[in-house]
Amino acid sequence: MLIFLICIALLLLAYKLYSPFVEKQAGIDPNVQTPQTRFNDGVDYVPVHPAKAFLIQFLNVAGVGPIFGPILGALYGPIALVWIVIGNILGGAVHDYFSGVMSIKEDGKSLPEIAGHYFNIYFKAAMLVFTAMLLFFVGVVFIMSPAGLLSNLDYFKDTIFANNTFWVLVILGYYFFATLLPIDKIITKLYPFFGALMIVMTTSIAVALLINAPQLPEFGDIFAYFDHSHYNNDLLEPNPDGLPVWPLLFVTITCGAISGFHSTQAPIMARCLTNEKYVRPVYYGAMVAEGIVACVWATAGIAAFPGGYVELKEILALGGPGMVVNQVATTYLGVAGGIMAIIAVAVFPITSGDTAFRSLRLTIIDAFKIPQSMTNRLLVAVPVLIIAYFMTKIDFTLIWRYFAFSNMLLSTSVLWLATKYLFDRGTIHWIVSIPAIIGTCVTVSYIMTAGIGFGLPQELSQPVGIAVGVVSFIGLLIAHNKRKAAPAA
Repeated sequence: MLIFLICIALLLLAYKLYSPFVEKQAGIDPNVQTPQTRFNDGVDYVPVHPAKAFLIQFLNVAGVGPIFGPILGALYGPIALVWIVIGNILGGAVHDYFSGVMSIKEDGKSLPEIAGHYFNIYFKAAMLVFTAMLLFFVGVVFIMSPAGLLSNLDYFKDTIFANNTFWVLVILGYYFFATLLPIDKIITKLYPFFGALMIVMTTSIAVALLINAPQLPEFGDIFAYFDHSHYNNDLLEPNPDGLPVWPLLFVTITCGAISGFHSTQAPIMARCLTNEKYVRPVYYGAMVAEGIVACVWATAGIAAFPGGYVELKEILALGGPGMVVNQVATTYLGVAGGIMAIIAVAVFPITSGDTAFRSLRLTIIDAFKIPQSMTNRLLVAVPVLIIAYFMTKIDFTLIWRYFAFSNMLLSTSVLWLATKYLFDRGTIHWIVSIPAIIGTCVTVSYIMTAGIGFGLPQELSQPVGIAVGVVSFIGLLIAHNKRKAAPAA
């Protein structure tokens, strides 16, 4: 119990103590006009109250990411909690914050446009490819996963609602309208409610686990991955498959720790904030909240089942993380929990999928300077959604692997972009450059060993990733020293 409470306390303290320091480096000015004020168009640039903006941003970036990923990561044991907290404080929250800062400073523009401003046209083109690819994969994943869940519910057995294609078309139909309509027609009306619902569900699960869970993790369990002799019962031994923590844990748990997808969502609220002072509570705050959600569900995976990690693995094999959510919610919260579980694994991914396609529309329109007429929005959105439909016919696990890699790659790229932003300001860049180096190590290690990459053995891919990180650090030191010496020259 103590380790869980410490994790939550550290996340809250990071927002209270560390985020103001981060904000000082960013050049926030409460007195300047925001993009919403200057470009109010009634479609994307629409004023939104900061409390609503926080809940919308929280739901946009969360979805089922901080639920499914930590459940899968729970197989590694309590070390998953350590990664979530460290990753969130030093990486994810800073990443999300500067995504919001750079977007609001650049008129609410999308990532590729920001990259082109701070680097060059080549980096802009690379970011356009990475961003579009990630947004598209996120959208497709969040069509397939809720459609699969809804079509397999017992309530719909032997009806048309048990047909997966039916739900794919229904979800695509919703995405069509949510992508095209002004943001204040659906998103600002419904999403604050669903964001609040996620907070209620997370709090309820956390309290129930602390009271009733059979095996809450302790401090000694953190090191169990390295010393399995700590356990006398094989059922309680983490990491039953012996998978390497580096880099797989960092890929398994992204949302809650650090996720490149979050940066693609930054322009949505950057176009709606009425003052720059709201960037920290909306972006940094939403990521801290997501870290808390991730800690709760990692703890659920570790502690909720009497059969320990073996039982968790069996449930995952039968029905994936969605079944784990259902069993945890119904076991600890009863009928109300069952209803919340269905909402969690069906509605929450849809709320991330539609904003993924909306962000993809904004990214394409920004990149090619397309006017924001309804005709142009249709010409962009319709082909994208048609292609997405055919992509749902591809193996889900293949789509997920590409999503995971592009997610890591984009988060690392954004951290390097934020490094350049702080370099140009002459402020402390280490708050983003050190996480960027670590992200580079993880990304290179993963693609070297992954089946979608080079497929090299772990003992070779890990040193290559670390070597690339060391070279990046040396290059950064040289650039840092040149910057310090420049005024004296």
